[in-house]
Amino acid sequence: MIKLLRKEIQLAASPLSYFFIGFGLMAFVPGYPILVGSFFVCLGLFQSFQTAREANDLTYTALLPVAKRDVVRAKYAYCYFIEICYFTLTGAVTLIRMALLSNAAVYRNNVLMNANLVYLAFVLLILGLFNAIFVGGFFQTAYKFAKPFVKFIIAAFTVVGLGETLFHIPGLAALNAFGFAHMGLQLGILALGILLFSGLTVLSRCRAMRNFERIDL
Repeated sequence: MIKLLRKEIQLAASPLSYFFIGFGLMAFVPGYPILVGSFFVCLGLFQSFQTAREANDLTYTALLPVAKRDVVRAKYAYCYFIEICYFTLTGAVTLIRMALLSNAAVYRNNVLMNANLVYLAFVLLILGLFNAIFVGGFFQTAYKFAKPFVKFIIAAFTVVGLGETLFHIPGLAALNAFGFAHMGLQLGILALGILLFSGLTVLSRCRAMRNFERIDL
């Protein structure tokens, strides 16, 4: 399994996957819908799937003396790796904003989503949807990926729209809390985001392994 993951990281990955990790720094940008950065890291992963397909990487990997389920596990593990790198970076930026820049005028006067733990929960939801909709959808055929990616785009930007809208609704302003205000609410929503990411990912991986075992490459 470790060797398969190394193959994914070193051979099958598109350079864009690593480049878009840096978009975690977009959480520093005021006046910009910062949740869009989560979409870009998923776009980088999409490019890796496209590159691997054109190189017949999946067929090559399946011909190795490994279980077909491990092929799926390796693809998911690669996605986890990139997603964790991105989440760690944008999480560090978020904590800097919460601890040191919460009173900065450039952020206080920003009408768009603030970087806080609620933002991180929305990031996890988008990443979980990518794993469930795109990666899980890809392994239904192990070849076609345009349709599942379009479905993911619709879902992702729906989440972005919700993230940018909900805190404007009367009574929900605390979702856009600055610094460490409303920490109970922030931590609760972050915990929900972690559960959603974990649940979406694990369930889609199990389904993908079953689907891939039925496919005749």
